[in-house]
Amino acid sequence: MALNLVVKIHPVVLFQIVDAYERRNADSHRVIGTLLGTSDKGVVEVTNCFCVPHKEHADQVEAELNYAMDVYELNRRVNASENIVGWWATGNEVTNHSSVIHEYYSRECREPVHVTLDTSLAGERMGLRGYVCVPLGVPHGKQGCMFTPINVSLICYEPEVVGLQLCQKTIGASGRARQVQPAPDLAQVAEAAARLASSLDQVLQYVEEVAAGRAEGHKAAGRALLELAHSLPSLAADSFADAFASSVKDLLMVVTLAQLVKTQLQLNEKLTLLTSQ
Repeated sequence: MALNLVVKIHPVVLFQIVDAYERRNADSHRVIGTLLGTSDKGVVEVTNCFCVPHKEHADQVEAELNYAMDVYELNRRVNASENIVGWWATGNEVTNHSSVIHEYYSRECREPVHVTLDTSLAGERMGLRGYVCVPLGVPHGKQGCMFTPINVSLICYEPEVVGLQLCQKTIGASGRARQVQPAPDLAQVAEAAARLASSLDQVLQYVEEVAAGRAEGHKAAGRALLELAHSLPSLAADSFADAFASSVKDLLMVVTLAQLVKTQLQLNEKLTLLTSQ
């Protein structure tokens, strides 16, 4: 049953792992920690994590388990829905000490997952892999375990998508250009509209090339375009334009009211401060 697990990881977890790796001690070559999230019907969704201090020797592993439990209990006070679902480690392979660490997490949760993140950027990629431990051995004989790969994918909430798009603007930049400020609401709407227009141009070009016989059509792409066309409301062009304009006006009104309320609260705060002085 464990082999059918699917692990979905949120970007904030990757950021936390990289941050823990950057803050590691000079003599630490690998960093480990606890994965937090939910597990339901064969899908493990990892939404949070934290680092667990440890030391690895040739014949043993020393981990501060009391510290790990204290951090977990503090996190439970903030978000009671996050439970222990496994553990993570930096690097691109499973080491000899992984089975010992995995045995501890097997006592903390059912079917824990093990995730590795290659922070060395081998091949200019940050390799992300997931494993489960499958028991091996003969009845009434010596027992062992084997780490078997499972599917791992990234999943994002809408606010996380905005953050990732903001981080993407710093790629290839240097110096002050790497510092990007969040864009205003209307600017984000304009950027989203520009990206949508660019995507529609690409789709239109693809359809025209397939219709003219200059490119080979793909059934999956055709079904996706047909589903997209059927999802549109059956309105005339003028009616759709009027409805869209009305929605935009409502959006602008809400943004304006929000800005007015924000300004009024700031003025009230400053007046209160001046009066108290």
